[in-house]
Amino acid sequence: MRYLPQTQKSRDEMLKVVGANSIDDLYVDVPKAAFIDGKADLPDHQGELAVERYLGAYANQNHAAPDGPFFLGAGAYYHHVPATVDYIIQRSEFLTAYTPYQPEIAQGTLQMIFEYQTFIAQLTGQEIANASMYDGATATTEAALMAMRITKRKKIAIGNAIHPDYREVLQSYMWNFDGEVEITDGEPDDTTACVIVQSPDFYGAPHKYDSLRKKCDETGALLVVVVTEILSLGLLPAPVEADIVCGEGQSIGLAMSYGGPYLGFFACREKYVRQMPGRLCGITEDADGKRGFVLTLNTREQHIRRDKATSNICTNQGLCALAFTVHMSLLGEDGFKRLAKLNHEAACKTADALTAIDGVKLVTQNFFNEFVTELPKPANEVVEALAQKGVIAGLALEGNKLLVAATEMTTQADIDAFAANLKEIL
Repeated sequence: MRYLPQTQKSRDEMLKVVGANSIDDLYVDVPKAAFIDGKADLPDHQGELAVERYLGAYANQNHAAPDGPFFLGAGAYYHHVPATVDYIIQRSEFLTAYTPYQPEIAQGTLQMIFEYQTFIAQLTGQEIANASMYDGATATTEAALMAMRITKRKKIAIGNAIHPDYREVLQSYMWNFDGEVEITDGEPDDTTACVIVQSPDFYGAPHKYDSLRKKCDETGALLVVVVTEILSLGLLPAPVEADIVCGEGQSIGLAMSYGGPYLGFFACREKYVRQMPGRLCGITEDADGKRGFVLTLNTREQHIRRDKATSNICTNQGLCALAFTVHMSLLGEDGFKRLAKLNHEAACKTADALTAIDGVKLVTQNFFNEFVTELPKPANEVVEALAQKGVIAGLALEGNKLLVAATEMTTQADIDAFAANLKEIL
């Protein structure tokens, strides 16, 4: 793509249209701490080769997950992605395709989307799944907006154990949609559009929904269940009690990739399908009786719905959905369950090794592959000290608490190194 510089006149015209006095006005919501004070510390007037070397040296300072013991999770998980996944998603008919508007020439893409929807519906225990969203955070927000449309209410009740990034994205959206986000223990009332709960929650603990389902039925609120680690559904029961199930599918088929692109998934009860965001792929027969796949539901703004669209999502993350579908196809039901079991076993071994150290306590008693420990020192100091030793220990929470994740990529040597270095630091 060519770089097309704008003139000052054209900039002024655009600013006038959007009602801003200067370009700086467009960044008023960005925290001051995020800005660079002065110029970036980069050399001026270098040739292309020199620039590549300079930036390459910066990149080489990164410590990637495969470079040593890695126990960081919190919504993005280090899993193995089979080579077959990368091979298939790079085939030209998938890699270059965008939206399958013309079914007669997009049967492969439409079939993949249909299979993806089937996987998500089966995993979540729901009747309908759409053709994927941007990521888990925006999928959660779309669930809240959908609940507001269905119930004609504005209040969204969420618990403190919801992923903080998801909560912030939700609050950002609600500012524009006149919604009211209420951080509670998840108790709905007659003005609540939906209750959003996460399982396993941000601290790794799984939850049941029987009593909450009853309260939602009594008040008319919808129950939204968020899953940030979709692999947990290989061991935990599907959240069939929910009205909407959404979350992040990155763990299957997608690398962490510095935070994206990721794969938001979305499933719900069939009776709510007309209010579901995104699109839906279906299966049918043509005039000759042959099987065919088509886009069945397109309630997007760029189709006939215009301002009545259920969302303005303009992509279905098709390549990410394909990666997920290929990986799930390779695993199968038994493989998916075995992979989930390996994750849980790795987490249990890690928890046992850490809590064997004097002063380290296990906070999350029941967990899938992620848990919180309490240390005798501030967690941020411990994380920094371990990073200097080549161990990425996890996410430092408030005070002395440390969020630790383990997956099938976690070896016994990784656990031993983590425990040994932690014991030395403490």
